[in-house]
Amino acid sequence: MDYKFTEDTIAAIATPFGEGGIGIIRISGEESERILYEIFKRKPEVMEDRKMTYGHIVGDDGRKIDEVLAVVMRAPRTYTGEDVVEIDCHGGIVPLQKTLELVLSKGARLAEKGEFTKRAFLNGRIDLSQAEAVMDLVKAKADKTYDVALDQLEGAVSRRIRDIRSDIMDILVDLTVNIDYPDEDIEIETYSKLDTGLSNVKEKISKLIESSQTGKIISEGLKVAIVGKPNVGKSSLLNSLLKETRAIVTDVPGTTRDTIEETLNVKGIPVVLIDTAGIRETEDRVESIGIEKSKESLNKADLAIFVMDANSGVDDIDRGIIEYLDPKKTIVVLNKMDLDVRVSSKEISALLPSAEIIETSIKNDEGVDLIENAIVSRVYKGEAKQEDSAIITNARHKNLLEKAGASIDDAMELSGREEPFEIIEIEVNDAYETLGEIIGETVQDDILNEVFSRFCLGK
Repeated sequence: MDYKFTEDTIAAIATPFGEGGIGIIRISGEESERILYEIFKRKPEVMEDRKMTYGHIVGDDGRKIDEVLAVVMRAPRTYTGEDVVEIDCHGGIVPLQKTLELVLSKGARLAEKGEFTKRAFLNGRIDLSQAEAVMDLVKAKADKTYDVALDQLEGAVSRRIRDIRSDIMDILVDLTVNIDYPDEDIEIETYSKLDTGLSNVKEKISKLIESSQTGKIISEGLKVAIVGKPNVGKSSLLNSLLKETRAIVTDVPGTTRDTIEETLNVKGIPVVLIDTAGIRETEDRVESIGIEKSKESLNKADLAIFVMDANSGVDDIDRGIIEYLDPKKTIVVLNKMDLDVRVSSKEISALLPSAEIIETSIKNDEGVDLIENAIVSRVYKGEAKQEDSAIITNARHKNLLEKAGASIDDAMELSGREEPFEIIEIEVNDAYETLGEIIGETVQDDILNEVFSRFCLGK
């Protein structure tokens, strides 16, 4: 794509509003350097490329607006691929606003959301999947989220998509040759080769789709519901994982009347912890509402941590909770193991086959690290931590991969029936075009506008 912006220059505040050490005004476009020179009093008169220069922003009336550092970055080696200027002002609302107003008065216009990154995409510096990774990087709240976004920004997903599209193009070339120059003697061989090529493409697409479940958790966080009957240590576990006191811990059953939701970083993985009201029979109307919310949270959770009291045995309330649990996505925390133990892991295993069981004394901070390890292992479904950096975290990418996969499935079915190559080519080409939407090579303007509208101003 060789689209170039030639008519307008854009500007925006690139840092959050409020008080801070510095605030940055970003300008991009052909008029960037000219605008800077008209408002920036400094030495030397012509600034060196990529070298910070000290001076003052001065208004039309000659009054100083701010003492700043500024830098000129000349195309094409810039974020947008155009001439870019950045002005480092004092980080307050007034100096930033006054400087921006002056920049706009000199011919720039206020940038739209995500327009700097959109220009980087349209000028060919990055592809669309890399552009989307920019906001993932900005919004990352955990180490693994950041790492995956950085991999995508550096082209991990793009390379994989281009590799698959290259395989599809080879198939399309073979089909075109056979359509234009049919030869009955090689038709059977062509169908066999076609089946092999399509199967290979389908396998690669499926592998990327499979990564999206892990990717969704890395991007949005693993939703973990802490459940159990009252006063077994649910809130204590929440506080231990948070490393601070958020939930009220007492000996009075029913203290937690509502669900408490907290986000934390567990060994680099974002986790949304939901501390639920203790599930039990009660006539308290408020507590009953909390219990119903607990059941709803359990249904929506990716993982349940079922906290049990090791010194009280298994009762009807525990058995009632177990009815709501999926053993495959449940970790049983057998708490208060420092006291008189009246229930064994073997007994729990009989009630929840395949559920992981961890013995703890949360009060004494024993076993909490084992719980953290168990949470992290669930993100990767027991597999080794990702060595392949191409993980799908974007719902748009997943939907397009599924659509492309469906087209390949149709092509495989048609090939299996030895249908005419012209019909098969339609499905294969659909897959090629669909995958192109992920990296922006075949994307429509309305999709572009939707993607970049999610960005913040100044990015």
